Amino acid sequence: MRFTDTLERLRGGLTVSCQAYPGEAMRDPNTMAQIAQAAIVGGASAIRVQGIADIRAVAELPVPIVGLWKDGEDDVFITPTLEHAIAVADAGADIVAIDGTRRPRPDGRTLAETIAGLRAHFAETGRDALIMADCGSLEDAVMAEAAGADILGTTLSGYSGERPKTDGPDLELIGLIAEQCTKPICAEGRIHTPAHAGAAIDAGAFTVCVGTAITHPSTITSWFAAAVKEAGAE
Repeated sequence: MRFTDTLERLRGGLTVSCQAYPGEAMRDPNTMAQIAQAAIVGGASAIRVQGIADIRAVAELPVPIVGLWKDGEDDVFITPTLEHAIAVADAGADIVAIDGTRRPRPDGRTLAETIAGLRAHFAETGRDALIMADCGSLEDAVMAEAAGADILGTTLSGYSGERPKTDGPDLELIGLIAEQCTKPICAEGRIHTPAHAGAAIDAGAFTVCVGTAITHPSTITSWFAAAVKEAGAE
């Protein structure tokens, strides 16, 4: 791990998720790296990227890199197996983000077994990284902490079937996790405004991750286009 103070770098800061979906115009590692550099200029304290090529493209940037690998059509697709997690770490991620829900994983391992396997890989290779569990509920977060995760994310709240999809960040879940867990919380998911980001910190988050509202121009454009159209109709 490049940064011995990774958590301190994240404390009270903003992680910017730089991702584009397959088939989109910006789905290119170099483009994601350029967007990441621009986000750092704006004050991002960390960058989150998806895919091995993208991780390699940003690995030398001067902030911690949260890496993940979305793969498969199953419910669990965020770094779904131990092999995916090892590949993400080996590509240069300072933090490996993995599915932190209690759902069955494609390789049959539990979350605890996945984390233990990743730690064993670190011991064998001399590599190191923190492990972030992308959770969907309080129960997920409690289990992930017990399994050895270093950071608890609210990434999958509203997407794993256990909690409703809130309009904005799931502030209630952030508060519940803060009350019952000791590991740092990364608030992520539907944080669309600076006010949302501040509210997440106030609710108990250690750090905040924003993606769509900063780095996905198609969605941002659609928000403005819809507002203009609605105003014109009135």
